[in-house]
Amino acid sequence: MADNNIGGGTQTPPPGGNPSGGSDGNGTISATAGAVVFDRSKNGSGRSVGPVASSSNWTPPACYYAPKYTPDQLQGYLEPIWEAGSTGYEWDASQRDRYVDGQPYTDFNKDKAGKGYWWSSYVSQGREGDPGALDCDRPFFWVDTGDPPPADVPEAITPEMLAQLAYAEIRVPGTEVTLAPAGTTKVNLPTWSWLDAAEFKPVSVTASVPLLGIEATTVAEPVSLKIEPGTADATTYPASGVCQFDNGRIGEPYAAGKSDRTPPCGVKYLRASGDTSYKLRATITWKIHWTGTGVNAAQPLPDGEFGADQDVVVQEIQAVNR
Repeated sequence: MADNNIGGGTQTPPPGGNPSGGSDGNGTISATAGAVVFDRSKNGSGRSVGPVASSSNWTPPACYYAPKYTPDQLQGYLEPIWEAGSTGYEWDASQRDRYVDGQPYTDFNKDKAGKGYWWSSYVSQGREGDPGALDCDRPFFWVDTGDPPPADVPEAITPEMLAQLAYAEIRVPGTEVTLAPAGTTKVNLPTWSWLDAAEFKPVSVTASVPLLGIEATTVAEPVSLKIEPGTADATTYPASGVCQFDNGRIGEPYAAGKSDRTPPCGVKYLRASGDTSYKLRATITWKIHWTGTGVNAAQPLPDGEFGADQDVVVQEIQAVNR
């Protein structure tokens, strides 16, 4: 069994790859999913956080290959299956040929104990029903410590793939904007909107495979807010509806004396909402990149988005007859 000085102890792949998690008491939250360890201590937190969705059709991998068993662990996993006989004689015999009788491995590679690991597939958490999870169907294969996995295994874990897995773990704050007037506004009255900049700062997740000494940190940084009024009878400020971050803030809080100004970020409704309300949607775009083992500069990943709806009641301005 190989000794890997990680956290002062021996680390081996968890049989079966069951997820686990914990904290080191200093706020460093980690979770192990098979061979991959996630550090979420710099991730978004709070009641309203959620995952970003790629602004394109890109998704992180649904499955990947990584170290799973030592020679003794693989033997302990496979032999009870063979002895049960439920998989059929021919399949069991072919398995013994592959892992015991030298075609191509002998005695579970016990002569290489401590010099490598048996690799197998893992399904990314939450992707169990994804068709892509079926792409990783290779039988167990051996990789010596320090050697790259076989070139014909595109799903083998790499720093870039770790970055993609960390992307799926990113959590960002909710996007309910502050409005002035709040709750109820008037037809043709510019409504100012802004976000508390203190809540919108870069977040990151680090994914690593301690057994391989590789890691990647994926960082998400807010760059813009898109306002969608919930009706075509509205004008947005700016016209595109996209408000850029400026000096660490989005939009500008309304204050007395600004009533004759055009809001840098906001909306003007042209028609009353009647007995209902409009669903204003506010969506933050997050610029995402990663750094990690073997890369010299930040590498881009697809932008992510996270948004939410809120109700806005729009009333007609009542004329006063004297």
